[in-house]
Amino acid sequence: MDYKQARAYIEEINGYGCVLGLANVKELLQRMKLPKKGLAVIHVAGTNGKGSVVSYLSTIYQEMGYKVCRYISPTICKYRERIQINNRYIEKADFAEGITILKELADQMVKEGLPHPTPFEVETALCLWYAKKTGCHLLILECGLGGAEDATNAIEGKIATVFASISWDHMGFLGESLEEIAKAKAGIMRKRVPVISVKQEPEAEKVLRQEAQKNQAEFILADAAKVQVKESNLEHQIFSYEGYKDLEISLVGRHQIDNAVLALRVVDKLQARFPVSKQALRQGFLSTRWVGRCTTIRREPRIIMDGAHNEDAAKKLARFIREQLAGKRLIYLMGVFKDKEYERIAAVTASYAEQIITFTIPDNDRALSGIELAYTIQKYNAKVTSADSLKEALEMALLLAGKEDVILAFGSLSFQGRLMELLEEMKKNK
Repeated sequence: MDYKQARAYIEEINGYGCVLGLANVKELLQRMKLPKKGLAVIHVAGTNGKGSVVSYLSTIYQEMGYKVCRYISPTICKYRERIQINNRYIEKADFAEGITILKELADQMVKEGLPHPTPFEVETALCLWYAKKTGCHLLILECGLGGAEDATNAIEGKIATVFASISWDHMGFLGESLEEIAKAKAGIMRKRVPVISVKQEPEAEKVLRQEAQKNQAEFILADAAKVQVKESNLEHQIFSYEGYKDLEISLVGRHQIDNAVLALRVVDKLQARFPVSKQALRQGFLSTRWVGRCTTIRREPRIIMDGAHNEDAAKKLARFIREQLAGKRLIYLMGVFKDKEYERIAAVTASYAEQIITFTIPDNDRALSGIELAYTIQKYNAKVTSADSLKEALEMALLLAGKEDVILAFGSLSFQGRLMELLEEMKKNK
């Protein structure tokens, strides 16, 4: 297969959807017959922030000279960005080669009466194959959904399990209480492998500590309450934490300092096996970029985009608005999925906006109608209107916004790549 055919194959097997459980992906990995040793794995779970933590860690270790593979989902701009080595997307030729191998193995499984692997299982296997083929030192994995039954949990060789903020999301899959959700995510733990976590809600932290104890694993808390913030604005943040003075990050919002502290504690814990100099740590933090997380993509008027697809993320966004956008006239662009807590997102964020424009996320069956979203938002802010498309929503916002105003686009990561494309098209057409 060439790259185009390999991508078509992934699209073809999309009908298999999302299936929780590890039996099938373990079978696929076993059939690949990859070397058992030579790759260390850092596994990152959580509801919000895990992608940022993966990005920090990947960049820090890359700055130190390690060859680092990262695996993330969902993607924002390009499909191939979900598998990267030292910030470079998987090569098209390697993607095609790996998918050709995996298709043959998947076809064998089906012939033997086993289920066909899902796209996420195939992509997870591809990531491991690529990391081993290219001789990576580290594989930093972002959990797709939950933990215990997520396909990434089939990959062995873990040297740390890491937990970003845990909150309510995917309740239909993970449980109806914070304890149940935390227990599902704690399933990535392994015997005597250190556990590093941000400060969690008490119910979630209790579960993580209990599960770590069952696994005879050291539990390390990255407590951001000890942080001293020196500077925080829309361009960067500078903070000190314990023995580290004036660390600078380019990601904005107080929650990104929390994520940085978590990454810092991981690096500290793994120093004996993967040493990192102070210079590499500082440069890694400063160089980290993570699109779609309070990211400015235009300056006049300023357009900021953020994921904020559940209540916890919406609360973090609201704090960002209060701390960094106070006094600014805000115009929202909002598109959400119908299986998300969109009413809670609206309740937390709507009051700060001068005008809200909703739209239906394009090309996705999970999208909530922009009209229905506008109807929900009316309970919290009457200045809301629905656009026929994302393009129309953006055009309306730009007409309404003055140079000093801020357009804030959020509700999902899934439309943000298209939003950036639209802005680029507008720039070219001027």
